[in-house]
Amino acid sequence: MIEAAILFAAGCYSVALLLDLWRIAQGPNAADRILALDTMVINVIALLVLYGVWRGTAIYFEAAMLVAMVGFVSTVAYCRFLLRGDIIE
Repeated sequence: MIEAAILFAAGCYSVALLLDLWRIAQGPNAADRILALDTMVINVIALLVLYGVWRGTAIYFEAAMLVAMVGFVSTVAYCRFLLRGDIIE
């Protein structure tokens, strides 16, 4: 039963990733594209956690933490670039 729930959740997050890709391609401005990239990071984290639960190993949870840290830093860097034109002062 839990395997069916994990499969359903993974399918939902996969559809969300496809919708994020659509928003990146069709976004009217750069802020929408940055928000879609941040949402993609969240969906990838969820997929990694689901895969870790399905496989029963803890290594995917550590990978999810690494993706979360890189995603946060990249979102901040993109926003700073959008607002100021440079990342490092």
